[in-house]
Amino acid sequence: MTLDRRSFIKTGGAAVAGTMVLPPLLKSCQNIQISPDVKSYLDHFEVTPEMLQKVIAEAMSKGGDYADLFFEHTISNSLGLEDGKVNSAHSNVDYGVGIRVLKGDQTGFAYTESTSLQDMLKVAKTAANIANDPVTFKHSDLIEKTIPNYYKVSQKWENSTIEEKIPFVQKVNDRLYELDEKVTKARVFQRDESSYVMFYSSEGLLTCDYRPMATLGVVCVMEKDGKIENDYSARSMRMGFEFMDDNVVEELAQEAVKKTNFLFGAGKPKAGELPVVLGAGGSGILLHEAMGHPFEADFNRKGESIFSDKMGKSIAKDFINIIEDGTMENNRGAINIDDEGNDVKKVYLVKDGILESYLHDRISANYYGVDPTGNGRRQSFRHVPLPRMRITYMENGPHTTDDIISSVDYGVYVDNFTNGQVKIGAGDFTFFVKSGTLIENGKLTQPIKDINIIGNGPQALADITMAAGDYQTATGTWTCGKGGQSVPVGMGLPTVLVKKLTVGGTSA
Repeated sequence: MTLDRRSFIKTGGAAVAGTMVLPPLLKSCQNIQISPDVKSYLDHFEVTPEMLQKVIAEAMSKGGDYADLFFEHTISNSLGLEDGKVNSAHSNVDYGVGIRVLKGDQTGFAYTESTSLQDMLKVAKTAANIANDPVTFKHSDLIEKTIPNYYKVSQKWENSTIEEKIPFVQKVNDRLYELDEKVTKARVFQRDESSYVMFYSSEGLLTCDYRPMATLGVVCVMEKDGKIENDYSARSMRMGFEFMDDNVVEELAQEAVKKTNFLFGAGKPKAGELPVVLGAGGSGILLHEAMGHPFEADFNRKGESIFSDKMGKSIAKDFINIIEDGTMENNRGAINIDDEGNDVKKVYLVKDGILESYLHDRISANYYGVDPTGNGRRQSFRHVPLPRMRITYMENGPHTTDDIISSVDYGVYVDNFTNGQVKIGAGDFTFFVKSGTLIENGKLTQPIKDINIIGNGPQALADITMAAGDYQTATGTWTCGKGGQSVPVGMGLPTVLVKKLTVGGTSA
């Protein structure tokens, strides 16, 4: 079955298998002008520069200070395997344009799933009603812009068939059973996504991006002496079909079996305030949630964050450096441009323990009188951009992992978080830890599982007394929720010691 984009838009349908026939892709965004490359994106969305300017003029017609158009076409597919067989498959196509008008502190926003001039003008008029005084909009010349490419693709997902994907899903399942006879069940999931994005603003900026996403994961269920445990392993990267290979299959299977086996015989520590060692890599979720969100500029602009009056002040030990980045190649949180067309930067939030920057979108950057940091992100064309994280991590510290562990008389080492809740303003958090290890007399001893870690993000940051030189980037399926929107993110951390957090375990 062959379907082109128009048939999807017209019918609202979705195909489980088959090949999408799409307009030529943007080969590069190295020269933002009406070049063949950029023209392919204009053709893709069936618009012209003249149409863009008419829509922007309508959006600005009631006195807006600024307006932009965010075009998006996303094709997503998923496969699921259970009981040894692929038993689910799904595809979806999303297409449309969001139109935003800014007037002072107010935002007017509307969207349409059509890119016809008539429909876009209607939506632009709706967004324009944020202001009352008609003005004559002066058209801006198109601005040329060079952007990098942090996720080069060898084989696009649109050129990959379901028949090519199924063998890898089956291999993960089969490998689990080969690795351990205690495996009783496996659930394997595979997802891929391709997004075409085009952005145009009242300042004349026209830019575009092609965003791939690849995900493969497995839930492993094992039984031993009548006891059942389960855990999971997953990888997600901004890559094309080349992501699917035997190496990722082996990594996932080995990791899932190891993590599930670890849970047999695991107990709980004594409850109370304890030193907590956060393992390198995935423990970055605590850095992201409890410490990263309070750095987002909208919370600070509104005075809701505990860091709103801390700019330029010491908030951590002098060996603490926290970075927010969007430029790590192929990382799940990487972006070539943000969703306001801004350059993507590597930003030091904390440098030598000093708060140096917030995470800005266009609105907050204008408020603070600084340049945007490339953190204006949105879930889709149906949403307004907000200051959002991309890849948040802490740099290596001066200590060793052995020194950190040996410094703890009684505490916990944790490295497998599943979920948590954070109160952004105050920074109070609760995280559920799937597994970890008890530390006794400076040594890792008994496995532990299913405990809660409770604390305050800013206080925990101040209480990081040691950081090792074993930084790891997490490669899981991390997704960040904020304001009813979800976006893919990345994170990382070296092993660090927080001198005390509340650990929910057994009663003393």
